[in-house]
Amino acid sequence: MSAALDALRIAIVAPPWYPIPPKGYGGTELVVHLLHRELRRLGHDVTVFGAEDSEPGVTMLADASWSHDLGGPDHSARLATYLARVYAAMGGQRFDVIHDHTGFEGLLLALYSGAAPAVVHTIHGELVEPMSTFYKEVHTRARLCAISVSQAAAAPALRMAGIVHNAVELPAAPPSSSHERYLIEVARITPDKGQHLAIQVAQRSGRKLILAGKVERTKEGKRYFEERIEPFLSPMIEYYPNVAGQLKTRLISRAAGGIFPLQWSEPFGLAMVECMVAGTPVLALRTGSTPELIEPGVTGFLAEDVEDLIRAAARLDQIDRVRCAEVARERFGPHHMTERYISVYRRGSVEVEPLAAPSAEVVEVLSRQPAAPTPQPSGR
Repeated sequence: MSAALDALRIAIVAPPWYPIPPKGYGGTELVVHLLHRELRRLGHDVTVFGAEDSEPGVTMLADASWSHDLGGPDHSARLATYLARVYAAMGGQRFDVIHDHTGFEGLLLALYSGAAPAVVHTIHGELVEPMSTFYKEVHTRARLCAISVSQAAAAPALRMAGIVHNAVELPAAPPSSSHERYLIEVARITPDKGQHLAIQVAQRSGRKLILAGKVERTKEGKRYFEERIEPFLSPMIEYYPNVAGQLKTRLISRAAGGIFPLQWSEPFGLAMVECMVAGTPVLALRTGSTPELIEPGVTGFLAEDVEDLIRAAARLDQIDRVRCAEVARERFGPHHMTERYISVYRRGSVEVEPLAAPSAEVVEVLSRQPAAPTPQPSGR
């Protein structure tokens, strides 16, 4: 079959919060950008809906100022307004596939719009109750995709059409074996990300630490920064509110290692993968998706607690940074992610085997998966 005859007509509905590609924070928007670009390169007809200030080719239907409403009291109204615009803009168009990345509301609209015979929905967040109950109502009509085995295993009765790891932008420059001694954590400043533990590890390892990420816009997030992070800032503990572009690339690629002492079962860690594809190994607590993402001794080290992280930090120079980048780029490149999504798009039915009878892969991940770590004192 020729490429033209084989091409799919795909509508991708991105979240309304950040442009595509994002200019800083915006993990889902980055995934949509990479998927959009690779699908077009492969000859598919792709329509993407997103926020203002996006790249050419994106139908921009969300105001740029709405990013400030993410997670706030106006979140639902902004999302509903955006989705109303999206499905009005589709009009009488027909697609082979609608791929939704917005959440419950977007998935429901896609299913009832009649604009495509196949609706694919990527679950980007932690899969907990009542989310799993909602998804169970629609999982025989929608093609649900998890972003990790760990995430899917949290709701084993759900029918998943696929488990597709996120991709990251691959650096143009080859990895270098040279680096500096500092550690870096690129993440929102929130107790879930464990920056207070990263500070402990850096201090006790005698290493500089760079923390990069916006403070979560909640009372808890602001209090966490003011009480657990800000008092420790110094020439050895630096904080960047946001990093992007060349600055982000340079900070990551020159670090001795990325550090991620996560305090929750994160379903996927884009920042961890961004480190690894640059050749920067990752230190992380064994929780959530980290056992899937990190190959111990090759792309980083898994740890059980802070003491383990400190010991692992002393072993960072054992990692071959060129090999680290090669392995990570093969696993988390845009082409690999896109090919897996295409297989879901082309699937004739969502009647796939549920994970209720766990596969060997799920069993192995769960056997190594403790509960999320108990928060530890900041050392103050």
